[in-house]
Amino acid sequence: MRTLEWIYLIFNVVMLVWLIVGRNKPRKMVWGGLIISVVLLLVHGVIEGMRWPMIPAYLLTLVPLIVLIAKRSKSADVRKFGRVRIIVTSLLVLVYAAVTMGLPLLFPVFSFDKPTGPYGIGTVSYDWTDGSREELLTSAAGDKRELMVQIWYPTDKDTKGTTAPYVNDPKVYATAFNDVLKLPKLLFSNLIQVKTHAIQEASLSDAEAKYPVILFSHGLHGYENQNTFQVEQLVSQGYIVVGINHTYSSLVSVFPDGRVSQFESEGKEGFDQLQFSYMDKLNQTWVKDVQFVLDQVEKLSANDANGRFNGHMDLDNIGMFGHSFGGATTVQMLMDDPRVKAGMNMDGVLFGEKRIPAEGVGKPFLMMSADTTVAGTSVMSDDEIAAMGTTRPEAEKYYEEVYARYEPVTAGGNYWMELSNTKHLSFSDLYLVSPILEWSQGVDARKAHQIVNDKTIDFFNHYLKGQPLQLDSEVGEHTSYSLKKG
Repeated sequence: MRTLEWIYLIFNVVMLVWLIVGRNKPRKMVWGGLIISVVLLLVHGVIEGMRWPMIPAYLLTLVPLIVLIAKRSKSADVRKFGRVRIIVTSLLVLVYAAVTMGLPLLFPVFSFDKPTGPYGIGTVSYDWTDGSREELLTSAAGDKRELMVQIWYPTDKDTKGTTAPYVNDPKVYATAFNDVLKLPKLLFSNLIQVKTHAIQEASLSDAEAKYPVILFSHGLHGYENQNTFQVEQLVSQGYIVVGINHTYSSLVSVFPDGRVSQFESEGKEGFDQLQFSYMDKLNQTWVKDVQFVLDQVEKLSANDANGRFNGHMDLDNIGMFGHSFGGATTVQMLMDDPRVKAGMNMDGVLFGEKRIPAEGVGKPFLMMSADTTVAGTSVMSDDEIAAMGTTRPEAEKYYEEVYARYEPVTAGGNYWMELSNTKHLSFSDLYLVSPILEWSQGVDARKAHQIVNDKTIDFFNHYLKGQPLQLDSEVGEHTSYSLKKG
């Protein structure tokens, strides 16, 4: 919850209890409580913005007024409450107070941990079209492949300006979460009030001549901002991060002119959508997306019309990380594009045209996996498998290929980390949206994020900045994760 929400909420709940059970309620104190409550409400509304889970709390502002009106009534002065009525009233007050406190906690305006590095964060978005590629998923002939790209970059710590929202069109995203991921739209009603630590179109810090560049590719049904928890920490440590929205494979794409491109399943659902024949082919499109974006980044570094990035991108030290399908794309880029020097795959099955050879990818690589993901069908019920549209024997056969592709992950001295008590989406922002999601999945989002961030920064600091590596000293079993090295 936000600071002013807490202050307003606690004050009004205390006032409610006092007004109901307190014996002596001087009119001046009741008037004072009413005035303070109204002021707190106005300040909260102006600074933080009002939202629906706070409605029960907002109604508490009226309670002192009701009491003042009741005190003017003679009948109210002489009415005596019996013990049963007092008990019932007290219980109702407790229930209302619980609802008042509970709703904002269950449907919070979530926030991201404060960046730990020496830099502030700036951000700017681009709408880039690859004129060399036809867009195959539109009905209009001649459409070219168009991508939204967001770049985050280091700024001076004291930089001021307009704080960037989490997503540009929260209502569109809330609808997409419901339509694509089948998650209740109500969970995402507060996205409009979620803020980041990034300042829109701020100046790039001149503390360093150049900053290493790291590409980010989201998961299937994901979006370019889905790992803000991770991106902000990286940028604060002195990296330029380039997030790619893979149009029609993302949750949704929102373009500057208001156009919206929804997720396109190509008629495939459930187990059919996971088939290697389909996913390997789709991944080729994603690899081409990343290569195109990298071409554009090189042009931006050479000739940025706004002058922000001119000569300030360290193109000799380019890394990449991705979640799920974006993680698979990262592996393909490591093997396919010499410009990418090091990469991380967060819980992504190794879809793609190329297989990791027995000797490994030949570049620094860190694989991160959720323990429930690598467990495969052993943690899946028959009902869950049936809901995917397949049978247990078919699912087990599918996972044989998954594990076969994983076999050479650590070859050549690379790393594989398995996080305990995590799910596939623990490697994204999603579980921050509501504790309801965390409880239903049995995960601790911020604990997982802390581990992911620590290892991410350590990995890229070593391979892109030449700093000492801590990973080698952490190989083995730990309380929250295990780490293997080839």
